[in-house]
Amino acid sequence: MITQDQRDRLRGWFSGRLPEGLFEELVEVTVDREEVTVVGRIPGPELAEGASDAEREAAVEGRIQEFRERTRETRIEVAREAEHQFRHKVSWGVECSGRRALFTHVAAPVMTRLRQPERQVLDTLIAGGVARSRSEALAWCVRLVHRNTDDWLTELRDSLEHVERVRAQGPDTDQD
Repeated sequence: MITQDQRDRLRGWFSGRLPEGLFEELVEVTVDREEVTVVGRIPGPELAEGASDAEREAAVEGRIQEFRERTRETRIEVAREAEHQFRHKVSWGVECSGRRALFTHVAAPVMTRLRQPERQVLDTLIAGGVARSRSEALAWCVRLVHRNTDDWLTELRDSLEHVERVRAQGPDTDQD
């Protein structure tokens, strides 16, 4: 479990290490057991008044792609330092004009055993065209739960951090 203090240290390190002007704002630094994801805000493209939705969407996509290519070497350098120091892969993303785009990021395999009722849920999602495989259906379910239970998951994470603090204050169990 990653503690809030560890999250704060990561965010602080990236805030201090990122080159001035790389992002308008450091939006988010998230971490789990495999990966740190750094998301920053970049300026949106300036378009003529009355530009169509299709033109706006294409301009934002172009701006994101331009940023990704232009900053690649800088981001690789920072990621290598962070990976050495924190022992996590680093992934990048941007927010631009309300759109979030993540660049290459970790897709970690997860093994699980499901009983027939759970497998039937996944198979129904496949039959309904929501997913192409059980793996994709399970990922869809996890995203749905995440979206609908964000407050509950936040409270659970806070509770786990409290448990970690209490454990850290306990007696040393290695001594006899």
